Amino acid sequence: MAVIETPRGPEWIMALRHLWADATPVQRFALILGLMLVLLAVATPLLAPFDPDGQSLLSRLRPPLGFERSKAEYLLGTDELGRDLLSRCLYGLRLTLTLAALGSVIGLCIGGTLGVLAGVAGGRTETAIMAAVDTQIAVPFTLIALFLLTILGNSIEVMVFVLSLDGWEKYARILRGETRRLMKMPFIEAARAAGATPLRIARRHLLPNLASPIVVQFTLSFSNIILLESSLSFLGLGVQPPTATLGAMVGAGRDYMPTQPWIVIAPAVLILIVTFAVQTLGDWLRDRADVRLRPR
Repeated sequence: MAVIETPRGPEWIMALRHLWADATPVQRFALILGLMLVLLAVATPLLAPFDPDGQSLLSRLRPPLGFERSKAEYLLGTDELGRDLLSRCLYGLRLTLTLAALGSVIGLCIGGTLGVLAGVAGGRTETAIMAAVDTQIAVPFTLIALFLLTILGNSIEVMVFVLSLDGWEKYARILRGETRRLMKMPFIEAARAAGATPLRIARRHLLPNLASPIVVQFTLSFSNIILLESSLSFLGLGVQPPTATLGAMVGAGRDYMPTQPWIVIAPAVLILIVTFAVQTLGDWLRDRADVRLRPR
């Protein structure tokens, strides 16, 4: 008797179903939360009820909906200039995620390339790269960021450049150590003996084993860049007004915390939510990417 197999769908759908089945409730919640944040950032122009920079002095310092003196059209209230906080939070989330993503990816490319190169090449190349890494570690990056922003200005392009320099040395140091360890493993020696080129060894043997530390460091770097941007904006050296970022909104509202705390609470909660989602998803992806933890 012939057995009719039920269509299982494309492989990527099956992979997503497998990932979802293996996730814990907290990881599923973080995944849904992360997707919602990304969708909010992408659809911000459609969802924002007001112009984020539009001022209405007659409606300044309105509390969120449900409190005394609140207005129905301002769900999260307004700031000291009468700007809608919901609209500014959405646009601030969009710009903050963009800055963090660009800074993390560029830092990964710089530090990852230098780290793998140092681990494979060794000798003077490794010494020179690690000297640059040690120099970066020795100097607090906040001072470097303050110096660069003072010299180059506060444009978004400069912010991306500055944020991308935060954490590249961690990628380089971690991947250099992992690469040196892997280069001594028997399977690398076997690949060399079989005539595999360095490029093939890196693609087929090094990168799959480096995925786990890369994912862990990327999530840490993503969260750190968000906090760094928030700190610089809090000090007035980040993206300049009236452009909204979550950190700039927290910094601008600090003088109103005793009497109008909602100005700070809304962007601060968003920062906490983004950090929680990124860290939880990073731990989950780390476990999935680590070839040593996969079932045989």
